[in-house]
This record gives sequence, structure tokens and C-alpha cells, in this order.
Amino acid sequence: MSSSPIIMWFRRDLRLSDHPALTAACQTGRPVIPVVIRDASVDDLGAAPKWRWGLGVDHLGQSLSAAGSRLTYRSGPALDVLKALIAETGAGAVYWSRLYDPQAVARDTEVKAALKEQGIDARSFGGHLMFEPWTTETKTGGFYKVYTPFWKSVKDRTVDAPLPAPGKVPAPQSWPATDDLADWSLGAAMNRGAAIVRPYVRLGESAAQDRLGAFIASRVATYDAGRDIPAEDRTSNLSENLALGEISPHQCWHAAIRALEEGKPGAETYLKELVWREFAYHLMHHTPRILDANWKPDWDAFPWNTDDTTPEVQAWKMGRTGIRFVDASMREMYVTGRMHNRGRMIVASYLTKHLLTHWRIGQKWFDDCLIDWDPAANAMGWQWSAGSGPDATPYFRVFNPVTQLDKFDKNRDYVTRWIAEGRSNKHADALSYFEAIPQAWGLSPDAPYPDPIVAADQGRKIALSAYENRDF
Repeated sequence: MSSSPIIMWFRRDLRLSDHPALTAACQTGRPVIPVVIRDASVDDLGAAPKWRWGLGVDHLGQSLSAAGSRLTYRSGPALDVLKALIAETGAGAVYWSRLYDPQAVARDTEVKAALKEQGIDARSFGGHLMFEPWTTETKTGGFYKVYTPFWKSVKDRTVDAPLPAPGKVPAPQSWPATDDLADWSLGAAMNRGAAIVRPYVRLGESAAQDRLGAFIASRVATYDAGRDIPAEDRTSNLSENLALGEISPHQCWHAAIRALEEGKPGAETYLKELVWREFAYHLMHHTPRILDANWKPDWDAFPWNTDDTTPEVQAWKMGRTGIRFVDASMREMYVTGRMHNRGRMIVASYLTKHLLTHWRIGQKWFDDCLIDWDPAANAMGWQWSAGSGPDATPYFRVFNPVTQLDKFDKNRDYVTRWIAEGRSNKHADALSYFEAIPQAWGLSPDAPYPDPIVAADQGRKIALSAYENRDF
């Protein structure tokens, strides 16, 4: 066993640097067999996340080749695949990085128990989070349900320093058979949208590190105010890379700490945003119902619209609500695969409050459309906006998308970039929206821009009226 290979099972940790599981495997001096598995967790992904994951693992394969290794692709239930690989290669260990959603936890628990019973050294490592959810609790015991105390409890804790990438990944004498990644057709559901979104993808850990470096050098100092301006490139843009583990939160944290020490005040706000991500995972671990049910059970009786085929919901999905901030944000998502955070709050508030539509409808749509999809962050964001989640925006706070536009897009640079209708000089990105969306929608940039399906002031009245009889 001391010289038997170690199977390194990659999932959402598509990097070589600051990778505790990979580092531990390489430090043994034993051969390492990297593998990715297309199981139900991959097949269940929405169109954009599945496509983006496929790009990520392909790029990881190239990085491993440069390190003297290669990536093996296999399909099927994870336990069956791993047992087959162990039989084929004589591997004595399987290492992986922990995930925290209920589906992954159940799978990994079964895999670890079964492999250990077989005499295999099955180990899980951290790396996706800075603070494991079971290591953070209130002074009276239990988990944090409010963000600010959570932040205060972790902000001064030691965060492990990032690990360097191994110079070389030890190779086995022979490699197991592998699927052809192209045969998995992971981008099939993207249809023609893939060609539109692809130029906006920043693929792999090298690109992620470049993004982080540029952000720290030129934008983090003013991040506190700049992050709310959707027309300007003022954020880190690292959401897609963090979601797939092409960069670690530890790497981002230490870069921001250095920036703060150098006198860049916006770095503290960025640190808080990293901890907000941790908080979402903390809550998903302790209360997995946050993914598919109202975190606050008293919202179960609220008369949400649950029909995603209504004309209003369809207009929201198409970016044709007649509310420019909402529509511009939705169109940004179809062209780039991501959406500015201020826009996410606006479109979520409009759907759940102006249209009184269940947050699950919006969450599922984002599950399908975002290349930076993250199970904890997406669920947390939607429940926060709807008012049904932990530490949520108060139910009586209804974002006015018109005044929000006046505040954060005064010159209308953002809406001009993304909305073509009614303009003689149409922005190229606004036109790209019509190339990305399904042809079945039958939309044209020369059509008139629609009137609001629900006006901003009217929607607030509708929402507050619906809330009046609720005992929150």
C-alpha cells in the first residue's frame, strides 16, 4: 500500500495551487491518478453551469498535462466508478476536497464508508471554505443565523496561508482508460448561447489569479462604493472562478488582507463579501432546507404565485418587463453568463415582491443561466431578497427599480449597453442578447420597448397590501 497509487478525485476544485488534497497526495511520493466523474451531480446541473464546468475540467486537464500528469474522465455513480478504478489501478487511497450541499454530503459519506470498509484510505480535505461550518458557533452554542455576529466571530481568525502548486504530479506507470470529454456533450443545452457567452469566460486558475491581481492593484481601494455601479468594472469578477474552485477563498483573503495593510480601505468590504459567501455555506450546512424551502417556515402560507408560465414571469425571464434596470440585468446574464450583484438584488426583488412570484422560480432560472452558479450563494441571495431567508431584507423593504437606476446608473450607461429597443445607435452587447436567447422567443432589436408590466410604484403597493394580513 505504501507505493500504491492515490486517486485524486476533482469536483469543484479545478486548480493545482492551494489544493490541500492534491498537495497531500503529491507529498506522499506515490503515483497520483487525477479523475473527474460525471455522476448525477453533474447531470443535474443547469445548462450554463454544466457547460462552464466542462470548460473548467478540460482546462484542468491541460494544467495537469503541463505538470507531467493527465486527467481521467469517467461516467457513472461515483462509488461504482471509484471501485472500478481501484480494481484497475491497484490504488490504495482516494482523496477529494469537501463539498457541503446535501447531495454531495450524502454521496461522499457513502463513498467514504464503503471504501474504508474495503480497506481503502478515503480522505476528504478542506479548501472550498476558509472556516469549516462545524468550527464556528455562537457563545451559547449552535450556529449563527445573523451575518454581522458571524463576521465578528471569524474576522480575526487565522486563515491558512495558500499552498503552492506542486511542481510535478507523480505519474503512475500506466494510465487507466478514459472517456472522451467531448462525448459528454456538456454544453448541449446551451445551444447557440455558448458562442455568445464564451468570450466573457475567464477560464482556469491562471486567469483567476490575473483577475485577483488586477482587482487588488486598481479597484479594491474603492470597492466599498464602486461595487454598486453596474456600468463600471469595479468588482473582482471572481464569482465564476470561486464557484468552480479555480481560485481558493484563502488566496483571495490573503490578497485582501495585504491590500488592507497597505492602506486600501475598500479591502475590508471585500473581506466581508468573502465571509458572506462563507455564511451562505455555513447556513446550507446547518439548515439544508435553505436550498428548496422557505428558511422561515411562517412564509409557507404566503400566497406566492407558483406558475412560471404566466405572461408576467415570462416577461421577467425574457428581460421584457418594461423596467429598464430589471431588463438590462437579465440581458447581461444571457450575454455574459453573470449578472452584477446590484442587478441580482433588483431582479429578485421585482420578481418576488412586484410580481409576488415564489423565489424558487427565480432561483431555478438562475440555476440554469449562471456560469457562476453556486448552490449556497444562489439560494441565500434569493431568500434574502424575498424576505423568507435568514438575515433577510425586511419584507416591507421593496426596492424601487426606477430610483435604484437613478442612484446607481445616473447616466444610463448600463441600460444603454444592454437594451437595444428604441435606440438608433444600438450597443453591440445589446444586440448580442438577441443572438443568445432562444429563437422561439421571437424577439427583435427593432421592436418597440415594452411598457412596464407592473410599474415600480404600483408594485410596491401590491406587495405591501399582500403583506398586511401576514403575521411576520
